[in-house]
Amino acid sequence: MAVSSHSSNSPSTRINITQLILIPSVITLAITLLRLVGELQHWPTVLFSRSAGGGGAIIGITWLAFVFGVYFALKLASAGEAPASAGGTIGFAILGLVLVFGGTVLVAPAEATHITFPGKEIVGLVLMVGGAALPFLAWRALSKVLLAYGYAARIPVLIIMYFSIKGNWDTHYSLGPPGVEFSSVWSKFLLIAVLPQMIFWVAFTICAGSLAGGIAMLATRRRKDTAEQAA
Repeated sequence: MAVSSHSSNSPSTRINITQLILIPSVITLAITLLRLVGELQHWPTVLFSRSAGGGGAIIGITWLAFVFGVYFALKLASAGEAPASAGGTIGFAILGLVLVFGGTVLVAPAEATHITFPGKEIVGLVLMVGGAALPFLAWRALSKVLLAYGYAARIPVLIIMYFSIKGNWDTHYSLGPPGVEFSSVWSKFLLIAVLPQMIFWVAFTICAGSLAGGIAMLATRRRKDTAEQAA
């Protein structure tokens, strides 16, 4: 998979998305496996929390969306695929995050949120998908890379969650929201693994990575403008 890049100062090039996300994906997988081992071995909770949702443990992959958002942004910009507007990238990313988190509240079980109305789950999914789509309007190349990286990061987590739920492992990967009952292993897997990992977290990765990438571009351009003015 590749995206074409054009620059007024260089010939057309093509960026291979698979190559671009390879190392970040390997790093992410290594941290995911470290997190799993740490929870199974009951290592310090502050690093490897086993509570539902992960408990904000330090060892995790959520924050990597911001780190690799900057990395991907700089790589794309250096290849001539910078956004037309860094501010637009930031703005669409922030709006996307608002929609994604709003959708998450609606998709969550009513027992956890106490929000009920017909079709709320469908509305929530539409909001999340819409939120993930917004960054594409500002910086399509970066959003495509983040989409690919998001699935590369989250599919291994989905596989781990399947075995954790089925085997009832003592990890956060098998825990649903407190007080919520599930009719079967499959319903639990769908609601706490498939939907969050394949929709919410990928959408979050696109929006968070775009936000970080947009900020990186804004800082880079301001630094360049300052240097040119000084010259």
